[in-house]
Amino acid sequence: MGKYIHKINESEEVNIWSAFTDLMSNAFMIILLLFFMVVVTTKVKIAELSANNQGTPPLIEIRDNENFRFSPNSAEISPRMEKYIKDEIVKLIDENTQKYNINLVEIIGHTDEQSIGFAASNLDDNLETAAKSTTATTNIDTLLKAGSNADLGLMRSLAVVKLLQKIQIQENKMKNVKFRPYSAAQLILPNGDLANPPQGVRVADSSRRRIEIRFTRLGESIKR
Repeated sequence: MGKYIHKINESEEVNIWSAFTDLMSNAFMIILLLFFMVVVTTKVKIAELSANNQGTPPLIEIRDNENFRFSPNSAEISPRMEKYIKDEIVKLIDENTQKYNINLVEIIGHTDEQSIGFAASNLDDNLETAAKSTTATTNIDTLLKAGSNADLGLMRSLAVVKLLQKIQIQENKMKNVKFRPYSAAQLILPNGDLANPPQGVRVADSSRRRIEIRFTRLGESIKR
C-alpha cells in the first residue's frame, strides 16, 4: 500500500510540473506575440511619419514691389495682386500642403517702421465682423481702420486669408486646410532678426513690407 501511495504522489508531481511548463510556454508565446505586434506597429508608425514628413516646407513671401503693393495705410488687395495669388500662390499652397501633410497655413503681415500717426483704430470693435464678412473680401478697409502697424499688418494678412478662403470654397482647392492671419508689424526683419530701434526719423522701407506664408500642422492641445 505504501508503494502504491508513493507512486501516486510521484505521478501527481509529474502532472503538476507538466502543467506548469505548459503554462510557462504559453505565457512566453503570448509575450513574444505581443512584442512582435509592438515592433510591427512601431515600424508602421515610423513609416507613416517618414512619408508625411518629407523635409521642411518652404517659406513663401509676397514682397512689396510695383506689381504687388498695398497702398499706404491700406489693406486693399489690388487686381494684379489678386490675380497673382489666384494663379501662383494657390498652386504653391496646394502643392506644399499635400506634399508635407499640412493642415494649417499661417499668413503673416509685415510692415516697415513708418508710423501711421494718430489714426484711431477700430479693430477692437470690428475685427470679428470683418473676419466673418462675406462682402468685404479683397478690401476690408471698408470695415477696419488701422491705428498702428500691428493693426495694419493684421488687416493685410486677414485680407489675404479671406481671399484664399473665397477661392477655397468657390474653386474647391486647398482642401482641408485652415488659414490664420497674424501680424508682425515692423518687428521682424526679412532675415528673421528683430528690428533695432530707429535712429531718428522712421523711414519707408519697401524691403520690409511683405506677406509671409508659413506651413504648419494643427496638433492636440496640451491642457495642464
